[in-house]
Amino acid sequence: MRLELRGITKRFGDLVANDHIDITVEPGEVHALLGENGAGKSTLMNQLYGLLQPDGGEILVDGEAKVFRSPRDAIAAGIGMVHQHFMLVPVFTVAENIALGAEETRGGPLGWLDRRGNRRDVLETSQKYGLPVDPDALIEDLPVGAQQRVEIVKALTRDVDLLILDEPTAVLTPQETEELLAVMRGLTETGKSIVFITHKLKEVRAIADRITVIRRGKTVGTATPDTPEDELAALMVGRAVSLEVDKSAGEPGRDVLAIAGLTVEDDRGVRAVDGVDLVVRAGEVLGVAGVQGNGQTELVEAIMGLRKPVTGTITLDNEDLAGMSTKRILRSGVGYVPEDRSLDGVVKEFSVAENLVLDTYDRPPYGNAFRLDPAAIAASARERVEQFDIRTSSPDATVGTLSGGNQQKVVVAREMSRPLRLFIAAQPTRGVDVGSIEFIHGRIMHERDVGTAVLMVSSELDEVVGLADRIAVMYRGKVLAIVSPDTPRDKLGLLMAGIVEGDAQ
Repeated sequence: MRLELRGITKRFGDLVANDHIDITVEPGEVHALLGENGAGKSTLMNQLYGLLQPDGGEILVDGEAKVFRSPRDAIAAGIGMVHQHFMLVPVFTVAENIALGAEETRGGPLGWLDRRGNRRDVLETSQKYGLPVDPDALIEDLPVGAQQRVEIVKALTRDVDLLILDEPTAVLTPQETEELLAVMRGLTETGKSIVFITHKLKEVRAIADRITVIRRGKTVGTATPDTPEDELAALMVGRAVSLEVDKSAGEPGRDVLAIAGLTVEDDRGVRAVDGVDLVVRAGEVLGVAGVQGNGQTELVEAIMGLRKPVTGTITLDNEDLAGMSTKRILRSGVGYVPEDRSLDGVVKEFSVAENLVLDTYDRPPYGNAFRLDPAAIAASARERVEQFDIRTSSPDATVGTLSGGNQQKVVVAREMSRPLRLFIAAQPTRGVDVGSIEFIHGRIMHERDVGTAVLMVSSELDEVVGLADRIAVMYRGKVLAIVSPDTPRDKLGLLMAGIVEGDAQ
């Protein structure tokens, strides 16, 4: 399939989300759309997929003009899409999710669902493209990487020739990302075309055949995988961007957070944190490294009062946090950026302004136990939107209308706009573009330098090494070692795999 987008324009009121964008995707090509959060990438692809209709321009498939009024029209033309936030029903099986909207029946159009045929189609497609999925597994029981495979298999069962992947690596571990890139290469070898929406420079250079850069709704340049990362970053952001963390030597002070003998179980009753001892000091960043799923999530949830420990103690400046509510912990001077902003970080139906005061709405100047002060909330929101460069049409816009990266900025802005003793950041830059990463890293360093204790959990090893003063490596619920950020990468990699010195053969 050869796809052409000519002069695509989309407006939302006074906001021009796409401004006369031209793109051509050749058969068997990975064409990357690179841009900041809120640049208009997803809006453009939502028009190609029929979720939105353009206000101007045209879409051509193999030279023929097309009008897509719905995703059904796009699928019929051979176009599939995997969204950044998966469109799956958690309580349905893999086969049931894949069949949704294209159900096969037996006994005529009013017959019964052909579950056996649906299951067979899933297995055949997954085997054909090297995307192993269990058709009988419940979606809610699958890790994120497996859920994404389900989304891809769902698109491929529709026999599409062009696949749109919208920020597909935003919630994946490094290992899952490598697996996805391998899948993408395999798909292009079968003649499929892929539009790869992302803001991650290394992935673009690793997989793309051609790169189109979009900034604030306009095409600002095209590039190849050989284009240096700093040039791509400058095209995205419109200025030079530092890809290295500017970090001075830390000056650690008193012990702020102390964890001793901590044991925590996960939702299945399995021990996820196993006898952990940690100390985070004022004026330092303690980075927690490890492949996701090794107890980091449960560790942070226990600190924040979201999960009850089985054994052990957690103290903040010698004050026992056991039994405290999350609200009280936050008000004790703890800032918290959760790893899943959609689930735990924002209320999508609330406005940007309302989300920015979720943990202080009943305190002056924003309100009290009986009433809110809308004027104070609005004034603070305008200030934080500018200070944290939150791309929104208005502070009154609902957070759900923002890009994922801008939702993350809302969370960071809320948590970093009050005095803190301890700042906990779980995957602080997940789904965030290079310009915003630079900004968030700078804010984390600022917190450290004013004496805040920082506990940062990240699956991005470069991020941990760049920000941390000390690194705790977790594997299967245990802290295997606490090391310096100067530790060789190969040693860190071995520790993340559970191999300590003396274990290697």
